[in-house]
Amino acid sequence: MTHCTIPPYEENPGELVARCFCERTEPAGQLNSLLSCTSVGFTRCQGDWLGVVITPWCMDLVLLPGGGNLWGDIPTGQRRYVELPNGAVAFTAAEDPQLGPYQHAPLVATVASLPDMAAAIRLANQVMRGICGDAMSAVVPLPDLPDASADSTRTPETPSRRGFLRRLAGKR
Repeated sequence: MTHCTIPPYEENPGELVARCFCERTEPAGQLNSLLSCTSVGFTRCQGDWLGVVITPWCMDLVLLPGGGNLWGDIPTGQRRYVELPNGAVAFTAAEDPQLGPYQHAPLVATVASLPDMAAAIRLANQVMRGICGDAMSAVVPLPDLPDASADSTRTPETPSRRGFLRRLAGKR
């Protein structure tokens, strides 16, 4: 893999990622008004930055250059497969005026399948633990919401951790 020709992020870019995704115009399509913008679990993985961004319109795994060996420069719109501990993940290259080049992979087909913000954060934390294991630097605490009780942890529409990680690895 080629190394990034732009300066790598030295500091955790999680807050910047959330801010940049939230400042975008909401795309037409399915929105989940129960979700807000946040980043989850941004940590160094093989020297580069990996984390999850949650918005009312998407939930993506995001890869940013950190000077490591996961990042590889590709043109905007092109896809590349990155080998992670649980299998290869297809990332698509994009660019943001503030964030610069980044690569992302959708984690759910539609955010409408997520029952609430607590479920989205739980899933993001599970994904990051599955990818990074004990190397994950921070787990985002669940928001104090009335509908975020233990009874709402799993619903038929909420993707399971195993199913999600199998989907990321390209398995059904």
